[in-house]
Amino acid sequence: MELNGADIVVRCLAEEGVDHVFGYPGGAVLYIYDAIYKQDKFKHILVRHEQAAVHAADAYSRSSDKIGVALVTSGPGLTNAVTGIATAYMDSIPMVIISGQVPTAAIGEDAFQECDTVGITRPCVKHNFLVRDVKDLAETMRRAFYIAKTGRPGPVLVDIPKDITVASCKYSPKRGEVKMRSYAPVVKGHQGQIKKAVQMLLSAERPMIYAGGGVVLSNASAELRELVALTGAPCTTTLMGLGAFPASDDQYVGMPGMHGTYEANMSMQNCDVLIAVGARFDDRVIGNTKHFSQTPRKIVHIDIDPSSISKRVRVDVPIVGNVQDVLQELNILYSQAAADASVHKEALAKWWQQINTWRGKQCLVYEGSDTVIKPQFVIEKLWEVTGGNAFVTSDVGQHQMWAAQYYRFNQPRRWINSGGLGTMGVGLPYAMGVQMANPDSDIAVITGEGSIQMNIQELSTCSQYRLTPKVLCLNNRYLGMVRQWQQIDYGSRYSESYVDALPDFVKLVESYGHVGLRIDKPADVEPAIREAFIKHKNRLVFLDFITDQTENVWPMVKAGRGLTEMLLGSEDL
Repeated sequence: MELNGADIVVRCLAEEGVDHVFGYPGGAVLYIYDAIYKQDKFKHILVRHEQAAVHAADAYSRSSDKIGVALVTSGPGLTNAVTGIATAYMDSIPMVIISGQVPTAAIGEDAFQECDTVGITRPCVKHNFLVRDVKDLAETMRRAFYIAKTGRPGPVLVDIPKDITVASCKYSPKRGEVKMRSYAPVVKGHQGQIKKAVQMLLSAERPMIYAGGGVVLSNASAELRELVALTGAPCTTTLMGLGAFPASDDQYVGMPGMHGTYEANMSMQNCDVLIAVGARFDDRVIGNTKHFSQTPRKIVHIDIDPSSISKRVRVDVPIVGNVQDVLQELNILYSQAAADASVHKEALAKWWQQINTWRGKQCLVYEGSDTVIKPQFVIEKLWEVTGGNAFVTSDVGQHQMWAAQYYRFNQPRRWINSGGLGTMGVGLPYAMGVQMANPDSDIAVITGEGSIQMNIQELSTCSQYRLTPKVLCLNNRYLGMVRQWQQIDYGSRYSESYVDALPDFVKLVESYGHVGLRIDKPADVEPAIREAFIKHKNRLVFLDFITDQTENVWPMVKAGRGLTEMLLGSEDL
């Protein structure tokens, strides 16, 4: 059959099983929007800003293992989307972005709403395409989805000039898997390297398993749990890996890094064999690399991306492959070898004795109050009311760290936040994407009065599509993490970190047709959360919690310091 380019785009999206597309129309994509109007295979979600479209598509993917899709127009439509694209790229989230472009003949002539989409996005996509011939469009769309979801996942952008959406050509439905000679990611790990890792684990007296977002992205949580159970080793998960291993398990020692637990950081530093699984040893996790490397240990690093291995920390046994496949093989070989080997049970028992001593510090204990709301208390009550089963999206700042510390995730893909780029304003559009992918689930947005205003216009989108997340705003009238750093490193000179002229959030959300609650007493915290999730289950509820302005996130490793150089509280300042 012969179709125009716009119809080909729609057919390709349907072929890939796309159920939702998040977007905002404009001149360069109007033919595509016309084709969307005439189809019934997927639903389009009209956001109020292109950044929100990409964030929503991002969270759709994070929470469902599907490919999120965003559609934006040329020029400012694309530049508005860049923050969302870079956010997904930093966290290796599979996503396809379709952008409109001026007609082919006008490219390079500074046409109305023209920008160099390929050049602008090249540093923050896994790959991008500019389609110059309608005959290439279908194959390009199929390659975009294939590249996005294979290997190390990431966002892929397809830039389509307006004349390509009008032009016609013969169209053939998709047949079989896409194959690209120049792109063939390794899936299976090298068996010899896996055997080395097994022997290293068997010889370990102080083993440690350090898991990151790669475990979640490769759906390898079951395999990780099996490895931890087989080895008896402690397990720590990064900010992006929360939920990959159950927080309620006795072998879980919490999150490592800048705001990680004392026991996780001390275990990372003092183990003799470290198994890094789908994690990248980033600066927020290990702090100063020289400090981290000064303690001798053997390191096994499992990752789908060979460029991530030994990038920041030299490792002894690199294993390139899909995390799930490698862990399956590792578990089988370990089980077989352990049956014939003498595991260091006494040494392991001593190791756990030391870890439990570190746990005795109780580094997450905070001073409660009957008069002022502590932000940690709000997260604890949220966990209790939701049974720990909610999808939790977060903006970036102190509230993000408190959510990571006090909402104990037992399942993967329930914690949706911007880790690598640290993008404020993602929380509400993330919740939109999560609810589209998981319509019957409880969804909580943890935010602050600063972050929420960056994409607060999406309350309108939520109203249009009857979306019902519960927004918990930890309102301390400060850009909290900025204020904390200014207190600790800048002599308490709070330069531009106090948020003045705040709106009345209750009235604002009510003007969008939602429910607003203002809570300023600790005794009202739990009843308000219960009211939001039970009485107003089918409404968006904004809970404006007036919290302690002076509360800081502890523990804390200052920038440039080592993992064991933690500040456990204000008394360490």
